[in-house]
Amino acid sequence: MITIEQLITRIEQRQPITNKAEISAEQLRQKFSSIGSLTTAGHNQLSFLADPHYISSLAISEAGAVLVTAEYRDQVPATAIALVVASPYLAYAGASQLFARESLSGGIHPSAVIADSAVIGEQVNIGPFCVIADYVQIGARSSLAAHVMIEENTTIGTDGVIKSQVVIGHDCVIGDHVRLHAGVSVGAEGFGFAPTKDPSTTGWERIAQLGRVVIGNHVRIGSQTCIDRGAIDDTVIGNHVIIDNLVQVAHNVRIGDGTAIAAQTGIAGSTSIGKRCIIGGAVGITGHIEITDDVTLSGMTMVTKSIKTAGSYSSGTAAMPTANWRRAAVRFRQLGRD
Repeated sequence: MITIEQLITRIEQRQPITNKAEISAEQLRQKFSSIGSLTTAGHNQLSFLADPHYISSLAISEAGAVLVTAEYRDQVPATAIALVVASPYLAYAGASQLFARESLSGGIHPSAVIADSAVIGEQVNIGPFCVIADYVQIGARSSLAAHVMIEENTTIGTDGVIKSQVVIGHDCVIGDHVRLHAGVSVGAEGFGFAPTKDPSTTGWERIAQLGRVVIGNHVRIGSQTCIDRGAIDDTVIGNHVIIDNLVQVAHNVRIGDGTAIAAQTGIAGSTSIGKRCIIGGAVGITGHIEITDDVTLSGMTMVTKSIKTAGSYSSGTAAMPTANWRRAAVRFRQLGRD
């Protein structure tokens, strides 16, 4: 159970609660079991109004406390405690972490295989059947779930969380407070091959991938995402980057601080993405280009050239009735004849 006082302490790490002085000592001790939506939350749950679209649900909410902006404070039911903030959604994000459950067990499981030369920090948890190779370094308070593989000479910072079936290749560098979800691959061989005279008979000549993957601090990477090692230079993920599930980051890619990438995006080799970019789902980005800071790419955008000006970019065709789409496709082909 989490008290209002604990919620306030966590939320105010990011923003002030402007009516904190009006909350009584009794209210500060009130306990909450979880977070619920405005329509489903009960008296022992916290809720929030982040979008005015749901204002009708606020008046009938049975939540014990509600995060709201000053504009909607007076519409919070008398049975609930109003917590007034500039961004209820940001406050909800911080509060949610207090209610999260971590399933990682403590200590080092006896089935884990750890090289004698590995350096394991204090209070590190290592789950069943993990393999830690030679000269790996794992920082204090990091946790590895079952079946994690870390190859030789890799360094992992402090307070990391590495979920089951993650594989981290050799010589990689992972920063502090990094969370890798189930099945992530970091540092696998990049897709590099040179064509022979006739690949159908003599195949392709493999290019050894000699670089590393370097991941900054406070990074989150979703399940089954692959980040390949560099061919010569490193593949680099900056600080505070968040990457969704099923994303492909090819060799030598560089992603700037604070960028967010949604699921099923593919980034081809040697492309550089700036800071604070927002990349929607299923975006395709070709190789050897640069995307400047503060660019937003809407879902399914195809980027084939460098983007040098900040702003929002889109491509592709939204869904429409099939008959309409067929007529539009015909007209599109006809444009190419002009």
